[in-house]
Amino acid sequence: MTTAVLREMRWWDIEPVLELEKDLFPEDAWSRGMFWSDLAHARGPEATRRYFVAEDESADGSRRIIGYGGLAAAGDVADVQTIAVAREHWGTGLGAVLLTELLRAATAFECAEVMLECRVDNVRAQKLYERFGFEPIGFRRGYYQPGNVDALVMRLRDPATSVPSAPSAPSAPSAQGTESNG
Repeated sequence: MTTAVLREMRWWDIEPVLELEKDLFPEDAWSRGMFWSDLAHARGPEATRRYFVAEDESADGSRRIIGYGGLAAAGDVADVQTIAVAREHWGTGLGAVLLTELLRAATAFECAEVMLECRVDNVRAQKLYERFGFEPIGFRRGYYQPGNVDALVMRLRDPATSVPSAPSAPSAPSAQGTESNG
C-alpha cells in the first residue's frame, strides 16, 4: 500500500517528473516546455490548469516523486492532460487517488464533463477510467507519435457526481503508467 502525499506540482518538480515521464513513456514523453507551459497556467485567479505530484517518503526522510497528474479546463469542459505512476507503485491505487484529485479540480472549475485520451493498448488505464464512469466515445488515429498508436477518446459527464463514489484509498487497483497527452 502506498502512503503517498499529494500536493500541487511546482516548477521545481519538472525535472523529477521528466525523469519519471521518460521512463514510463520513452517514445512519446512530454517535453520540459510542455510542463512549463501548463504550469504557467496553473496558478492565480485566471488559472485553467491543475497539476499534482505524489511523493513517497523513504525511511531516511527524503521524498521522491512517484506519480503526477494534470488537468486543463476550458469553459465547461476539462481534459485530463496526463496521469502517471512509477512502475513500482502500480497496483497500489495511486492512479485512482490522482484521478480523484483531477476530478475534484474539474468540479472546482465548474466543468460539466471531462475528456481524456488513452492509448488503445493501455487496457489497465481504460479499466480505471471506466470505474470512474468514463465512457469511450471515439478514436484518434495515430495520436501517439512516433509509435503511431491510436488513442481511445473517453468522456465523463458531470464529474461532481463521480468524485464521491470514486475510490480515494491508495489500496484500490489503479492504472499507473497511463498518460493522456492531451
